[in-house]
Amino acid sequence: MDRAKKNIFELTNCSLRQYKEREKLPLCVLLDNVRSMYNVGAIFRTADAFLIREVILAGISGCPPHPEISKTALGAEESVEWRHVEESFAEVMRLHEEGWKICVLEQTHNSVPLQEFSPTDDNKYLLVVGNEVNGVDQRIVDIADIVLEIPQAGVKHSLNVSVSAGIALWQFVSGWL
Repeated sequence: MDRAKKNIFELTNCSLRQYKEREKLPLCVLLDNVRSMYNVGAIFRTADAFLIREVILAGISGCPPHPEISKTALGAEESVEWRHVEESFAEVMRLHEEGWKICVLEQTHNSVPLQEFSPTDDNKYLLVVGNEVNGVDQRIVDIADIVLEIPQAGVKHSLNVSVSAGIALWQFVSGWL
């Protein structure tokens, strides 16, 4: 069994131009006032890996170009479509009216354990992740089609937002594979 690490040529899937032309999944992620530029960059990198249609940076979420975003995104801020909106709730309402299913990653009394969720082929999804301290705006939680929660068994009650987003995005992607 060959366990040699792949080299950069073996890891390269496509050029930036080819990536931009590829069909993306019917999935966007909205960062609701994510304050850490490193978290923003890490989410960009995950979005690139999983063919996410768009990253929506809302409120105080930082925008490229920024050195801290670039440090963790490693260029994904160039490959992934993104835009900034001033107000998270207004954008979520707009997308909901356009037919997007709103999925919030948050801990609530009636949340669905992430592993029990599977996306369907006939829907477009918006995954909303929140601020590192306050989470997702309660107004967005209240109008969500589904609230997803990552079950946790440790002493800490939460994960880093970029880690949580990566886990949740993988659940979506693995449901479509």
